Amino acid sequence: MNEANMRKFLEMKPFLPLTVTLSSGQQIVIDHPENVLLTKTKLVVADLGKDLVSVSPLLHVANVEYTEPATL
Repeated sequence: MNEANMRKFLEMKPFLPLTVTLSSGQQIVIDHPENVLLTKTKLVVADLGKDLVSVSPLLHVANVEYTEPATL
């Protein structure tokens, strides 16, 4: 995954929650785009409910899925 592709997911209007799967199999849930810091090479996600922060290289993002189905 590169920065431009990840940014498209994060800037979608209206925003839909995402599940990011890393090459290790670890999954990261993004509930809100304001909980994310995106750099050229890293994805930083804050889980405010659990008081956790994950830092992942974009190179290791294997899959991005919408957590809730889109409605038209």
